[in-house]
Amino acid sequence: MLETFYRIRDTYYLVILAIAVPVNIVATAILSRGKCGLSTCTTRYLVAMAAADLTAVVTALCTRIKYYFPGSFLDTYPLCSIIFVLKGASRDCSVWLTVTFTFDRFVAICCQKLKTSYCTGRTAALVLVITCTIMCLKNIPFYFVYKPREILDGVLWFCKVIPAYFTEHQWVSFDRFDKSLTPLIPFALILVLNALTVRHILAASRVRKGLRGQRKGEKCSDPEIESRRRSAILLFTISGSFIILWLATIVDFFKYNVAGTDPNSYTDSELILKALGYMLQNLSLCTNTFIYGATQSKFRQQFIAAVKWPVITIVRLIRRQNN
Repeated sequence: MLETFYRIRDTYYLVILAIAVPVNIVATAILSRGKCGLSTCTTRYLVAMAAADLTAVVTALCTRIKYYFPGSFLDTYPLCSIIFVLKGASRDCSVWLTVTFTFDRFVAICCQKLKTSYCTGRTAALVLVITCTIMCLKNIPFYFVYKPREILDGVLWFCKVIPAYFTEHQWVSFDRFDKSLTPLIPFALILVLNALTVRHILAASRVRKGLRGQRKGEKCSDPEIESRRRSAILLFTISGSFIILWLATIVDFFKYNVAGTDPNSYTDSELILKALGYMLQNLSLCTNTFIYGATQSKFRQQFIAAVKWPVITIVRLIRRQNN
């Protein structure tokens, strides 16, 4: 059963990577134009998230190329070590940009006094730069976690984790810090922020309906409530997708770090759960684009136009040649 699952997993990775690269490129291009009816602040967060997902996909693709074509230049040291560092940094940026976006929408919906100063394009740019810088710096130590596995004709090949990473206190503490920072802390923060946002929306809706004298069952248009509803839908779909797709990884985190289960003694079902966590992580790299399409009508229009553009261009070229 385990071998069959791994064969399915390998095919799954290829499909996900084939989808994730173009959809993230298209999403980044569309959102960067700023014609989706979103605020500058929201647009910058979404563009950064799409760019981080695209970077994570590219580094994951490099890893899969190493797997299917062993002995390529990607397996040379220290390039393989650099790839692992970039892979971790892009993953952390993708996760923590989801947190910063969730916090931004929490402020926009729940903190009206802070909204005018925080929910701006300038603040968003500053938060994005700081977040990505911290995540990149945090992953630099991973460069020193690996050493060359062998030397052939004077060339260093392949990456091997140093034994000290599993025994020395400093490395063990760093490993726990890394796993707590992504995804345990973001998972908890997103749950808390979403819970507070939902509570505020429900309370504010009841108050506004009371002030407007809206009776039970009576339909009455309220632009403020409708604006909050659209913002909340985008927020909850993105953060909810993150929670669902990282849940298996969180369960494995508690099994390893809290319950103290040795990965070498995992049963087949536990190994499948661990592998499933990685599979869902990769799926999270291409879901946001589909979320934008499902929740934002203007994004759908821009996306359809982008898909039609090469077809229309080819048809026009053919007509010109025929004429």
